[in-house]
Amino acid sequence: MSIGGPPRPDAPGPPAPPLDPELRAALAAAGSAARAPVTPENLAAVQRRDAGSRPRPTLRELGADGRFEVTELTAPGPHGGPDVRLVLARPAAASGPLPVLHYLHGGGMVMGNAWSVLPRLLRDLALPLHLAVVSTDYRLAPRTRYPGPVEDCYAGLVHTADRAAELGLDADRIVLGGRSAGGGLTAALALLLRDRGGPAAIGQLLLSPMLDDRGRTFSSHQMAGVDTWDRTSNATAWQALLGDRYGAADLPPYAAPARATDLSGLPPAYLEVGSAETFRDEAVAYADAIWRAGGAAELHVWPGACHGFDTIAPQAALSRDALDARRRWLRRILGGPGPGPGPGPGPGTGTGGAA
Repeated sequence: MSIGGPPRPDAPGPPAPPLDPELRAALAAAGSAARAPVTPENLAAVQRRDAGSRPRPTLRELGADGRFEVTELTAPGPHGGPDVRLVLARPAAASGPLPVLHYLHGGGMVMGNAWSVLPRLLRDLALPLHLAVVSTDYRLAPRTRYPGPVEDCYAGLVHTADRAAELGLDADRIVLGGRSAGGGLTAALALLLRDRGGPAAIGQLLLSPMLDDRGRTFSSHQMAGVDTWDRTSNATAWQALLGDRYGAADLPPYAAPARATDLSGLPPAYLEVGSAETFRDEAVAYADAIWRAGGAAELHVWPGACHGFDTIAPQAALSRDALDARRRWLRRILGGPGPGPGPGPGPGTGTGGAA
């Protein structure tokens, strides 16, 4: 077996990297459901369960007794499609045009919503960094296939940038961000902005990004049946998004950013992934491709981390280190030292849903 390539079909699976002890304990406590794969056969049931169980706070709850100003916005839909819903949240005490984190939620392109991710984002990033968060409720697969979701994200960003002054936002300090599927959409959105000529973004925050539909990396084979989001779940999600175009040789990079052959001219990127994660190798390869194109990328591979590690064990030392690294990068990108360490619990004092 060659270094860096997937194992031969007839070869035994390679051993997975060891999990961080705190994460291992949290996964053991969560039970087998934490690693149950998503398949074409159970996808509809998984989506129903997600819609019924994922916390979706109201605007009043997100406001946290006046600590945050929260507004729902509506952007014109792409290419005659339905309008796109956005949620804008900002610290109530923050003044002046605020920098913006334009955030895209995770959920494998098939789950999640714009509201459930906000409690953690507001507590962990908006308060300590004095920034606004705009969360986009893009349409989900398989009901909406590519390019619907990424075009929703583009429409939402254009609307935010166009109304920035009216909304008290700084259009010159927009950072794109997302986790998992949202990380992949963030990378695709950065490519779209470059190729369509704007609006400009000053950075892209790619957290365990879902970038490659092909499932050929070593880590996707190594973590099969092990990671909390493995190659079975990943293939199911990509098939739901791409339909008949799944695996097509001419798939555009706006569908799967790992397909891009030119990563020049992109905003500086922050990429993080776990060493014990399906997406490890595609995230590392994406950072390397940015460097090879002359771009700026900061890469963190957290040792012993699985997919969604900081949601599974938010108080683990590894999770706190990852959050600190994101804050430091954002402070540098936003052009100022920012306030000190983050405050105590904000809206939603529990762990909340995966961002």
